[in-house]
Amino acid sequence: MAKVAVVMGSTSDMPVMEDAIEILKGFDIEVEVDIVSAHRTPEKLFDFGKTAHEKGIQVIIAGAGGAAHLPGMLASLSPLPVIGVPVKSSNSIDGWDSVLSILQMPGGVPVATVALNGAKNAGILAAQIIGATDKCIQDKIVVYKEGLKQKVIEGAKSLNK
Repeated sequence: MAKVAVVMGSTSDMPVMEDAIEILKGFDIEVEVDIVSAHRTPEKLFDFGKTAHEKGIQVIIAGAGGAAHLPGMLASLSPLPVIGVPVKSSNSIDGWDSVLSILQMPGGVPVATVALNGAKNAGILAAQIIGATDKCIQDKIVVYKEGLKQKVIEGAKSLNK
């Protein structure tokens, strides 16, 4: 079974990260959720980053606010794809510090970065990464995207009534 880790720097990030968890569960993808702080639990971060692939995890989604080092540090330690979710936190500079901390990675250490508080898209992207080699997940993504299309079509019809 496909498995994605959704980690965040603190429990205050959970309201944002729940969107990724919900999407992944909707695609029947197993989700492991944890708090892994780059600054407060660096030993846990190093252990998680170095061993996640050995535990069957295929993609890591990491949400962080403020200085937002979690996604980049995990990408430096893990051979897995890492998707960063910048979180607008109470100590944030309108979220820009988080966006730039996750987005501006050095060559060789990529982090796929979604929009500020964009955990839903992180979940969809993780599913698409898995779907590239898992036909069952890919089929669910096709159905999901068709549903998005139908919502737009129905919305347009309602305007013309």
